Amino acid sequence: MTEDPEEGMLSWDESVFRDEHVFEIDYLPETFLHRDTQMETLKYALRPAVRGSRPLNVVARGPPGTGKTTAVQKMFGELRAQTDVKTVRVNCQVNSTRYSVFSRLFEGVFDYEPPSSGISFKKLFSQITDQLVADDRVLAVALDDVNYLFYEDEASDTLYSLLRAHEEQGGAKIGVLCISSDLDLDVIDELDTRVQSVFRPEDVYFPKYDQPEIVDILQERVDRGFHDGVMTAPVLDLVAEYTEEQGGDLRVGIDLLRRAGLNAEMRASREVERQDVEEAYDKSKYVHLSRRLQELSESESALLEVIAEHDGKRAGDIYDVFNDETGLGYTRYSEVTNKLDQLGIIDASYADVEGRGRSRELTLNYDADAVLERL
Repeated sequence: MTEDPEEGMLSWDESVFRDEHVFEIDYLPETFLHRDTQMETLKYALRPAVRGSRPLNVVARGPPGTGKTTAVQKMFGELRAQTDVKTVRVNCQVNSTRYSVFSRLFEGVFDYEPPSSGISFKKLFSQITDQLVADDRVLAVALDDVNYLFYEDEASDTLYSLLRAHEEQGGAKIGVLCISSDLDLDVIDELDTRVQSVFRPEDVYFPKYDQPEIVDILQERVDRGFHDGVMTAPVLDLVAEYTEEQGGDLRVGIDLLRRAGLNAEMRASREVERQDVEEAYDKSKYVHLSRRLQELSESESALLEVIAEHDGKRAGDIYDVFNDETGLGYTRYSEVTNKLDQLGIIDASYADVEGRGRSRELTLNYDADAVLERL
């Protein structure tokens, strides 16, 4: 009997995916594995809010892709479902000034955006706090990727306004959760002393997942997102190995699952194979880079492009090209350089140069072609 060459092949209207949304970065898993200790600390800090008091402040730290945002989102979801506590998560990559943070808080409190112009910060602030007092509601604020507020020198003013709200408007009750993926940033030490004296947060650390934990977490995504039999255990182990290579960043692994599934579909295969994962890894390993580049301003992207095209050159040479192309001066150049360094996209270090003393060298931390391709 002759084998059917199309047996085991997908037809045009079939898919390996049961639910492709499971592999999106913003998907919130029903089961949150290997973070029980962290969730208990968050619950402890937020419990006073359930009783109508100000919650304890929190700093949640850890490498990228270790569950910090997911933990806060799940805890906020429970609060919204079971209490009248108001919760607002602010993405500080996008909202990196005090005014834009409070604009998002206004939107969270009133369910509509504030006017785009003509409203001062003082008025924005007072409307938020007045409404909280009028409703007798506690507000829990999560400043996600709070490190971006530090990069723009906006962190102290933002936190000061939040933490002193009860002094400006008696009865206002606001708690702050700061989420940071920058392990070189000491959130407390970098704040003004006026903020340090009132912040005093609970510290919650999210360590890197080890490979067995990565397998557990990705297995649940596989079970929910793929049809039965699409991904075998050895192939999933390969995905976990690649994820661990990228610092245990689960976002890499989740993106890798999705791209590998798409590669299998391109072959009209009902099963994801090693080659699908290996081919997908070339793109998935840069998922963290892609997200960071999307949030850069025009001048930041312009400088990064110059650095990528002149990798390894001295900072002075880079500045000359940057100045010619943008017309921006040295002060802005220095600010952008420091931010790209803080983001981990480049390394800006001083080195001894013969005949010139110490000079700063700017070096990419990623492949130059990968950066240029994603700008």
